[in-house]
Amino acid sequence: MKVMIRRSAQGQLSAYVPKKDLEEPIVAMDNPEIWGGKVTLANGWQLELPALAADTKLPITVDARRLSE
Repeated sequence: MKVMIRRSAQGQLSAYVPKKDLEEPIVAMDNPEIWGGKVTLANGWQLELPALAADTKLPITVDARRLSE
């Protein structure tokens, strides 16, 4: 699914899923640089993000895979 990852002015990462019109903060991540691992959203969803360079500019839209219901 397409997911936009962005960082707020306060430095908080969030994920926006256009098909669900859902925006949630990212509360946990496997990798400190976010890419190539699992992230958990505030609503409990877990997404697997693609492996990208650590210095990837945000906001960016990526293909992510939802791991949980």
